[in-house]
Amino acid sequence: MTDSPVLKVDAVDVVRGGNPILQGVSLTVRAGEHWALLGPNGAGKTTLLRMLGAFEHPTRGSVEVLGHRLGRVDMRALRAGIGHVDPRHTPDSHLTVREVVLTGATNTADLIPRWEATAEQLAEADRLIDLLGLSHRGDAGWHILSQGQRGRALIARALMPSPRLLLLDEPATGLDLAGREQLLERIDRLQHAHPELASVLVTHHLEELPPGTTHAMLLRDGRAVAAGPVDEVITTEHISACFDHPVRILRQEGRWSVRPAQPALN
Repeated sequence: MTDSPVLKVDAVDVVRGGNPILQGVSLTVRAGEHWALLGPNGAGKTTLLRMLGAFEHPTRGSVEVLGHRLGRVDMRALRAGIGHVDPRHTPDSHLTVREVVLTGATNTADLIPRWEATAEQLAEADRLIDLLGLSHRGDAGWHILSQGQRGRALIARALMPSPRLLLLDEPATGLDLAGREQLLERIDRLQHAHPELASVLVTHHLEELPPGTTHAMLLRDGRAVAAGPVDEVITTEHISACFDHPVRILRQEGRWSVRPAQPALN
């Protein structure tokens, strides 16, 4: 791993219409680190993720993505080095899983007319499809996939350009138990297969965190409640303060769960 940060956010404020969205937020993400952004609705998670993905500028403070400071770089060119997974992305329904993944090579919503993938790109698409557990669905049409399969296909698509940074915006939203567990298992495998890849995952729910999560930031009302190594941040005290509700945090076999602050009486 290199010492140069993949992401560096320094004392960032975001103000819209006179309303503060983020206040004094700082964050440093290095290669091989896997961060979780947690917090209640309206905490500022999506705004921060959009800045990390080079879609928005801060009002004050600085943001460096892949060594480039926002405001001094072509944002569109910078986004080519970032894998951004948005579960709301809707490819054309006539595409197969393999074709959807290949659109990641051109960063387009559809296959470009007369564009042909190279042998290397085809091989990489198949490797990623296998890594995400979709080899049996490579030729299946997008319209017949389950929501969980679509989510994993979008991760494979985001990885096609070999990005240094992967951003996951609530990837388990709307999934049933099986779909969520299949997704988390494959994210965990991905983290082992790409040890230099850094990632940031946004969620409301501790149960949706992959076991390989290394760091976390808790946001509330646009401010960081805590940030750092995951075992120091995801604690009963910090989670209770972040969500303004008393709970107990348990971790077993690498996964987190939430319980009432007081055990139920028999």
